[in-house]
Amino acid sequence: MHPIFLLYAAIALVVARALYAVLAAALSPTRHIPGPFLARFTRLWYFYSVWKGQAEKDNIRLHRKYAKHGQFYAPIVRLGPNMYSIIEPDKQVYGVGSKMRKSDWYEGWKHPSPDRWTMFPDRDIKRHNDTRKKFQNLYALSTLKSYEKYVDDCANIFQDKLGELASSDEYVDMAHWFQAYAFDVIGAITYSKRFGFLDQGKDVDGIMQALDSNMPYSTLVGIYAWLHPYLYEVLQRIPGSGAAGRQKLMNFTQMNKETREAQRRTWDLEGKGVEEKPDGTPEDFLDKLLDMKDDPQKGVTDYHCFIMGLSNIIAGSDTTAVSLSSVLYYLIKTPRAMQKLREEISWRTEQGLCEADRVSFQDSQEMKYLQACIKEGLRLHAAVGLPLWRVVNEGGAEICGEFLPAGSEVGINGWVAHYNQDVWGPDADEFRPERWIEAEEEGRDKLRYLETYYLPVSHPHHILFTLTG
Repeated sequence: MHPIFLLYAAIALVVARALYAVLAAALSPTRHIPGPFLARFTRLWYFYSVWKGQAEKDNIRLHRKYAKHGQFYAPIVRLGPNMYSIIEPDKQVYGVGSKMRKSDWYEGWKHPSPDRWTMFPDRDIKRHNDTRKKFQNLYALSTLKSYEKYVDDCANIFQDKLGELASSDEYVDMAHWFQAYAFDVIGAITYSKRFGFLDQGKDVDGIMQALDSNMPYSTLVGIYAWLHPYLYEVLQRIPGSGAAGRQKLMNFTQMNKETREAQRRTWDLEGKGVEEKPDGTPEDFLDKLLDMKDDPQKGVTDYHCFIMGLSNIIAGSDTTAVSLSSVLYYLIKTPRAMQKLREEISWRTEQGLCEADRVSFQDSQEMKYLQACIKEGLRLHAAVGLPLWRVVNEGGAEICGEFLPAGSEVGINGWVAHYNQDVWGPDADEFRPERWIEAEEEGRDKLRYLETYYLPVSHPHHILFTLTG
């Protein structure tokens, strides 16, 4: 075929696609829902917002921009031709028993092979629920507390390292050190083995870089999920790419699992149990997974052990590092709050309610102002800054006062919920830990109302953060 005809065909395809987008926007029953003009026809506006790293701020601005008289936020705004950001954590979207599937955005967070999946991006509602039920006890508070020795060991190393840094004249990037600390803690909890980031003060074997490259890749490619299988196939062979980063994390997880399985076979031959590991460390997350696999009644497969170990590394380390950075940032920025927290710690130490050089997890739960600082830090800088998209079922649904047809993608951004002055008051943009204590004193209903709009990270990793923080 002559090249000129190929060119004409390509132009005709582009024009036809553009005309279809315009016609669909003009006839859409949701055409009155406000949003950027370009977002009516294409996802490019949303893609660019995410790509420049300002999606959470753009999301807040849109809800404020299109608010009607008497409102602080517009209840629903458009981010794409069929993508809607809502202001309330609607139960039919996110509630227990919700039948709304995750959108194809989640495809970017998994290996493109149909038989490969992990719990976070799993769009199969039944399989996701079954997996969650299998492993929810591993994230129970009583189980997480059993890992405290791992956390204490990392905290001691971190404290020594901070002492060295404090005595030097070097600039200290606390965000980097928090990431090193979080990675080592998650590594210790999951595999009884620190990555060694705290010891060396830098990335070890490219694990940090692998995660840092995988995050933006998954976030962006999910917007055009149909591209993921093709891009992944090419990019996984290019060092430094997001796909290569994910592949590296998968290989790391598989290697650690196989190493542990070999160790357990050796311990069995020597007549030792997992609880009698040579170094005396408690049973870690991977051991608990393998114990479940060895029990036929648990229904846990080899693949389950792989995906849960991978999920801990991908989801636990980065969210914890971001959360720790946020709390310290706002405490430094708010000397009054920092002083009040120091006074609480000093008073409890003097009263013998906690040790001078160590605050246990149980002790920390009794420190009201510390807990308020943690909540407020996570409110002002949630680790997740995008809506977690769900797809409206057949028959459509009425959400935030608007009827959305089947196939619409809808979600709430935690940042939108956290900066809503109708919920948090006129000082919603300020770091004021006292708001949590005041709400508790006002009554359980008030505290429950605030917690409804408190969406920092998923629950298990919130507990992990509290344990490590």
